[in-house]
Amino acid sequence: MTATATSVGESDRTQPQTTPASRAAARLLRLLPAAAAALSGVLLYVSFPPRTLWWLALPAFAVFGWALRGRGWKAGLGLGYLFGLGFLLPLLVWTGVEVGPGPWLALVAIEALFVAAVGAGVAAVSKLPGWPVWAAALWIAGEAARARVPFEGFPWGKIAFGQADGVFLPLAAVGGTPLLGFAVVLCGFGICDAVRLAVRARRGVEVRRGAAAVALLGVAVPVVGAVAARPLVSDKAEDGTATVAVVQGNVPRAGLGFNDQRRAVLDHHVRETLRLAAEVKAGRVARPDFVLWPENSSDIDPFANPDARAAIDRAARAVGVPVSVGGVVERDGKLLNEQILWDPDKGPVDTYDKRQIQPFGEYLPLRSLIGAINDTWTTMVSRDFSRGTEPGVFTMAGTKVGLVTCYEAAFDWAVRSEVADGAQMISVPSNNATFDRSEMTYQQLAMSRIRAVEHSRTVTVPVTSGVSAIIMPDGRITQKTGMFVADSLVQEVPLRSSETPATRLGTAPEIALVLVAAGGLGWAVGAAVRGRRARDV
Repeated sequence: MTATATSVGESDRTQPQTTPASRAAARLLRLLPAAAAALSGVLLYVSFPPRTLWWLALPAFAVFGWALRGRGWKAGLGLGYLFGLGFLLPLLVWTGVEVGPGPWLALVAIEALFVAAVGAGVAAVSKLPGWPVWAAALWIAGEAARARVPFEGFPWGKIAFGQADGVFLPLAAVGGTPLLGFAVVLCGFGICDAVRLAVRARRGVEVRRGAAAVALLGVAVPVVGAVAARPLVSDKAEDGTATVAVVQGNVPRAGLGFNDQRRAVLDHHVRETLRLAAEVKAGRVARPDFVLWPENSSDIDPFANPDARAAIDRAARAVGVPVSVGGVVERDGKLLNEQILWDPDKGPVDTYDKRQIQPFGEYLPLRSLIGAINDTWTTMVSRDFSRGTEPGVFTMAGTKVGLVTCYEAAFDWAVRSEVADGAQMISVPSNNATFDRSEMTYQQLAMSRIRAVEHSRTVTVPVTSGVSAIIMPDGRITQKTGMFVADSLVQEVPLRSSETPATRLGTAPEIALVLVAAGGLGWAVGAAVRGRRARDV
């Protein structure tokens, strides 16, 4: 006979044994929300241009909402950061094309902190009735913060900028990029809540009618609102038409090195304008009322360099109409990124100085600190540009053309100010040669399409190396060039002077949504404090 000894304190019941497989499955389940957050961020990236998969933003936010719902704010912070990394790492990879991965990774690490804060907030409000509304407002509040700080903000990746081909686009004319982005995020979170409640009902769990109605409204209201806003989108002329020419001269080579051949860039744009003039003279192309050159088309200061001035004069006289030239100018000890209105007879008659200059591209914040880390980075921006102070609207052959230089197109205020100052159409002169053939060009082009609908204006996009384009007030691209080719576009475009609700309302929709976000967050914090006190009693 054998006897088995049982240790003191040990239960004589048979203990359930966990197998390695079950332990691995448990670990995987714990990692599932983190993986879902990161992958839904990647899904959001895939919804952005140059792809036209705008609708993927909806399941991206639905999955993100599932990962966050019911969790604590600390978990929300981490999951939000993973979502931000999944979204921004691939979206902004072009920022490291010429300078290496260091600046790209640093930018993403900082920008993802804003998404992390939103994740913490969404986790907090996810326990409230109607949580998709509060959560979507929090996302827009995060975008509002990201567009302002640090270093005057970086709005790249606003949800609205991925919706140029989407059904929600007309909402840009109602409340600008904040309302358009809010509608998309609300619909995504609404889908999450609707699916959650449907699963509960299928399992026999009672679902309150009010909760179900709110979830369905979160999906339906943005779609119905977009359909109702369609009449605001029009490409009809209100002030006649103008025939515009967009010149893309191309650059000698892609990357930062193109700056070493500034004269060649100017000559390229002169040559393409002379070719256009010959085409007009031969009757093969309609005579334009004015010509638009890109940003940095003359990085040689034509006010200080007689040769550059003579070259631009020759091009303007050949085509016989006003030309808007993108130059780099030194005036009163300041370096300026300037658009110059060049009359074929009088020469330069007006200027616009870029107001929203690019940190780490046109000026270097924290120069001494960055130089201590890597002095090569400081030599890339050896001298800081200065900011302009006034809106830029050129009167060209009787047409009021609002100037929004490159990076400024990402900022709501920089575009709105030109329309409020009387612009009948908008030009976005740009230089993307630094970023080679990356997705940056297409991301920026999509912004211009959103701006066209937001303010109901024709938008032209002259770019040194492409993609240049002509965009109708309804957001359609009617002509565009290839990349790294010399080309020109000529088209009769509608001129408009009426203001959309988005133009008139300005920042009001954004402020309202930030207040909604603050209200929801305050409610959630108050409810959590009351619950803690009740447990302590």
